[in-house]
Amino acid sequence: MLRIYNTVQTETQEVESVTCNKCGKPIKKEPYGYWDTFISVEKTWAYGTEWDGETHSFDLCEHCYRELIAQFAVPVTRSE
Repeated sequence: MLRIYNTVQTETQEVESVTCNKCGKPIKKEPYGYWDTFISVEKTWAYGTEWDGETHSFDLCEHCYRELIAQFAVPVTRSE
């Protein structure tokens, strides 16, 4: 078997900054470059809904997430 290989370079994207969609404050990177203190949500709406086929995405800082879930009639499920 004869194989000839070609080296291919690929570009990668990394997150440079994150801003909370609710309060507008920047979300800081944790030590070692991790983004642990926010939640990112992405939802593609089904056909026939108000947002038929649209994809919505947003980020919330830990503080705004805490405020949001405090308003839930049914608490979030917690597991460890």
